[in-house]
Amino acid sequence: MKELVYLDHAATSWPKPPEVVQAMMDALQHAGANAGRGNHSMAIGTGRLLIRARAALAELFAVANAQDIAFTYNTTMSLNMAIQGTLRKGDHVISTMTEHNSVRRPLEYLRRTKGIEVDYLKVDLQGQLDLRELEETFKGNTRMVICSHSSNLLGSILPIGDIGDIAKKHGAVFLVDAAQSAGSLDIDVEKMNIDLLAFPGHKGLLGPQGTGGLYISPELDLEPLMLGGTGSQSEYSEQPNVRPDKYEAGTQNTVGIAGLLAGVQKVKALGTDHIRTHEWNLIQTLMEGMESIPGIRFLGPVIGAPRTGLLSFVIEGEESAQIAHRLDREYGIAVRAGMHCTPLAHKSVGTIESGAVRASVGADTTEQDVGMMLHAMRELYSKR
Repeated sequence: MKELVYLDHAATSWPKPPEVVQAMMDALQHAGANAGRGNHSMAIGTGRLLIRARAALAELFAVANAQDIAFTYNTTMSLNMAIQGTLRKGDHVISTMTEHNSVRRPLEYLRRTKGIEVDYLKVDLQGQLDLRELEETFKGNTRMVICSHSSNLLGSILPIGDIGDIAKKHGAVFLVDAAQSAGSLDIDVEKMNIDLLAFPGHKGLLGPQGTGGLYISPELDLEPLMLGGTGSQSEYSEQPNVRPDKYEAGTQNTVGIAGLLAGVQKVKALGTDHIRTHEWNLIQTLMEGMESIPGIRFLGPVIGAPRTGLLSFVIEGEESAQIAHRLDREYGIAVRAGMHCTPLAHKSVGTIESGAVRASVGADTTEQDVGMMLHAMRELYSKR
């Protein structure tokens, strides 16, 4: 087995920082009780851990009240909470062609079952929207605008602040999918007029899988996705109406949240500006090194343009799945090939039939990692 070169950070970051691993081990050993389910010292200590993690996330995203952040198990759960907790029969939604299936499938489900209307705005080959078209798509019943901060296929970055201004002007709820941006792009929910922010813990925030969250504006009152025990107001049959209890039924992933807290602290220590620049430089090196490969086509922003830390590409006459397979088996390089759970984005850039190969870097990816990817790609495809 060759030493693994991991270039699949857009799916999940790996390896986790030592601080994250240690924090999870400490939680297993010393914070094993259920927060809010007792007044003994271990339960209280676990509750304090959750408070600290919520406060760290609030600081990262410029959230005024940390209680407005609900812990979830992934971005998909957060998006479902936001979408299904907000939309009602007859509502109209504006979204984009770069959305993940975690947005599209809940919307299509509500279209079938509740009769909501959905418009998916086109993007250009660089993954950008026409903001004038966005303005023109609003209707009297437009309830929500949903977009990914950054495409998980194209690496393109949408002008969230501008979109938030437009949504606010029209009185629409603005939901942002930060699966590919949390931890590497600056996010300020107040300045960007973000009403709902769905984010993962296991990608750019460097935490473990099974963690994530949803920021919910204090102006909104979502219907909870799940009902059950919260450790508060247990004498009542109705779900508590206080935050975050209203949205956090059941036992929390305390060990995971301990790791998430350590991951967020690592991100803050490094700085999002540093991480963003580091990842951008690595992707530029990758693009510049592969652009001479015959028949290669990069998806999303061109060399030198802003993008997040991923690069998707196709090579004429080569199957994307086979490229990824050969990189893995012959060189020990982990990338992802296929649809990336975003068929609308593939349709937008003409790769719906072929799929694409995606290489993605993270905060700890090295120039040597990228160099090994370049070496492998040149050996395999430069002399076709």
